[in-house]
Parts: sequence; structure tokens; C-alpha cells
Amino acid sequence: MIKSVIAIIVALLIIVIGLGVYLGPNDLGRCDATPNGVDKCIKVDAIITVSGGDTPARASEAIKLFKNGWSDRLIFSGAAQDKTGPSNAEAMRRQAIKAGVPTDAILTESNSDTTRQNAEQTQALLTKNNIRTIILVTSAYHQRRASLEFDRSVGGTVKILNHPVPQDDQWSNFWWVTPIGWWLAIGEFFKIIIFYLGGSL
Repeated sequence: MIKSVIAIIVALLIIVIGLGVYLGPNDLGRCDATPNGVDKCIKVDAIITVSGGDTPARASEAIKLFKNGWSDRLIFSGAAQDKTGPSNAEAMRRQAIKAGVPTDAILTESNSDTTRQNAEQTQALLTKNNIRTIILVTSAYHQRRASLEFDRSVGGTVKILNHPVPQDDQWSNFWWVTPIGWWLAIGEFFKIIIFYLGGSL
């Protein structure tokens, strides 16, 4: 009986740790606060943030990267949930300007409602502005799928570095103690399966 309980606990720990690491890849995880040009700790052409979930937290993380010298350009992507108000991209732009980011350093894409559309709609901005390297910022539970969608959209022409928000209103290192954490984790895992089967969400 004790051995069975221990086995179950170990299995759950493996699932929790494995799922959390898989969903939230972080290419900047071993970097300093500022780029040093070593390995993946490099300055990029743009920092892209997609809206959804805790959008202000995602924007805040991108702004922090910008101020720490990771890029001279921010790109915000996302339509409005409430179509009577400003888009999520515009809300993030306003947040960045309020935080001291110059207006000419910001580009927006305000038409996308899904992760796939984020990637597809942003591609035109990348091509137009000759952007070849990006840091992609979103919530940790969403990072893997967002990266897959962007990689498929740009077709290998853009180097993507992942950097999820460490913690937001929906997700933290203790995501597994809340129902919403499991809902998001399992939901994203199945959406990734759908992606590999040729679908998209």
C-alpha cells in the first residue's frame, strides 16, 4: 500500500514538472538580465507579445526586456475581446508608452483572435521591417504552442527565442494546486496535439 502511494506521488511529480517545463520553454532562462551576446543571450530585432490570458502581465514582461536592452522594437499582437473598445494590441501599446517606451519603437497588429492568426498576421510586419530574430513573449502555459505557430508561419526564416512570463494572474510555478492551472495545462497539451495533427486553435 505504501509503495503504491509513493509510486502515485512520484508519477504525479513527474507529470507536473514535465508538463510545466514542456509548456513553458525559456531560451533566456540562463541569461543575465541584459544580453551579453553569448549563445542565445543575444539582442534581437524585435520582441513580440501576443495577447490573451493576463495581457498586461505579458506586455509588462516585454517592456522589461525592451528596457533591459534585448531589442529596440516591440510588436504587440491581438484583437479586442470587446469589439467596442480598443484592441489588445493597442492597450499594450498604451501600457508601453506609459512606461516610457518611445512610440516609434512600437508596432501593432490588431486583427488576430487566435494564436495562429497572431503568427500569420505578424508575419507581414516581420517581412516589411526585415526582422530576422525575435523574442516571443506570452504566458508560460501558452509559450510552446505560440512558438510552434510562429515557427510554422515564418517557415524557418526567423529565429525565435522563447521567453514566457514567469508568473501572471492565471499561472505560476504552483499552477498544479489550482483547478484553472490544470484546465490550462491540459487544454494546451491537447491543443498542441491538434497542432501536430495539422489543425490549429
